[in-house]
Amino acid sequence: MTARIVVSGAGSGSGKTLLTAGLIGALRRRGFRVQPFKCGPDYIDPGWLGAAAGRPCRNLDAWMLGVSGMRDSFARACADADIAVIEGVMGLFDGAGFESDEGSTAAIAAALGAPVLLILDISGAARSAAATALGFARFDPEKPVAALALNFAGSEGHAKGCAAAIAQKTGLPTLGWMLRKNALTIPERHLGLDLAALNEGREATLAAVAEAVAQNFDLDALLALAHSAPALPVQNVSAQSAASDGPILALASDPAFSFYYQDDIDILAAAGARVVRFSPVAGDTLPEGTAGVFLGGGYPELFAREIAANTRLWRDLRALHDKGAPILAECGGFMALTEALIDLDGVRHPMAGLVPGAVKMTQRLASLGYRRATALVDTPLLRTGESLRGHEFHYSIWEREDAPPAPAWRLQGSRDSSPVALAGHAERGLLASYVHIPLAQRPELAARFVEQMRAFAGPNEQ
Repeated sequence: MTARIVVSGAGSGSGKTLLTAGLIGALRRRGFRVQPFKCGPDYIDPGWLGAAAGRPCRNLDAWMLGVSGMRDSFARACADADIAVIEGVMGLFDGAGFESDEGSTAAIAAALGAPVLLILDISGAARSAAATALGFARFDPEKPVAALALNFAGSEGHAKGCAAAIAQKTGLPTLGWMLRKNALTIPERHLGLDLAALNEGREATLAAVAEAVAQNFDLDALLALAHSAPALPVQNVSAQSAASDGPILALASDPAFSFYYQDDIDILAAAGARVVRFSPVAGDTLPEGTAGVFLGGGYPELFAREIAANTRLWRDLRALHDKGAPILAECGGFMALTEALIDLDGVRHPMAGLVPGAVKMTQRLASLGYRRATALVDTPLLRTGESLRGHEFHYSIWEREDAPPAPAWRLQGSRDSSPVALAGHAERGLLASYVHIPLAQRPELAARFVEQMRAFAGPNEQ
């Protein structure tokens, strides 16, 4: 089984992503093939980790995929890797609710038998850093912290002093530290960090943080810790090969539509779809012979003018929808299929018009959290009454005259006591909503979508 380590923090803002990218870069410099992972439903951090590793980053989510599905995904991705480096989400014990650590980084680490490297932000702290470390070390004896890394140190002496205090109180080693340097930061925007693909200084930042980690971390000790991970139960690691002659799945792929789980794309291809990428921002329309469409999330609001100007794409999408082709639209894709997108300046940008109403950008977060979705009608993924798990995260609201005219599902939060609401839009082969859906949670989801693509391609080839 591949060596592995989880990089977690005491909470968001601890510098997990950049430090994890630095570890990946430093290990690659030593010649290791590093498979990156990100815990939880995140699309932005994986872009940075994937860029550092030179291979796609995968998401690990025990709440949405279940432990077995998550382990399968992990094993498949690690088949040709020397070591897996897994970035946590939020704080180590933060999960789907306050009452337990279900879905947390700690739970994922335990399920994968991966040792945890805890990052502590020691800015403004000295011996108190040991108190924080002690709390995390003792919080759950069944999910222990294996080692520490110190971030935002004021000096080498500051880092070494905190490390000594931590060792005295916890017995845990500190494997490295990072100085606070403004140059080693990633800009942020309203959904999180800046997109790696759009960051002009990405390569310089990744090179600098890899060098800093190489200088200030005991990589030999970290590798020994990663290799101490026990063997996992044998998982389903059958190869997922892309189809060369299956029905064409048009995948919107550009800075406006880039929020995809890599596993989703692979699973659809393994189910028989021939994935062809196109860019709505660049003015592309649907590839010839399209039998299905996947419009993922992203930042359509940042490219609203370019998307609105692509009237040929909207025309072709409407024609495909009228014929009943399966179309899956998540979050940003859902926004683009409404009648209009209203930006923060109040400018109304016409969109595809497949979904009634308009979406309006908001200054504040409109929705965030795990969701349980139960189908109200048959869709390309679910039969009526079936359920799946997903996630929402958006800074816009769906404005319309009445309740959803053709709601896709009954939506509820991760807890049974959370309110229930009608959400999304399902009509003919269209399934559009704010919910991001990991297809790896149920093998039949991708199979159903591709089956409907084949059914659509058959009569429409005439």
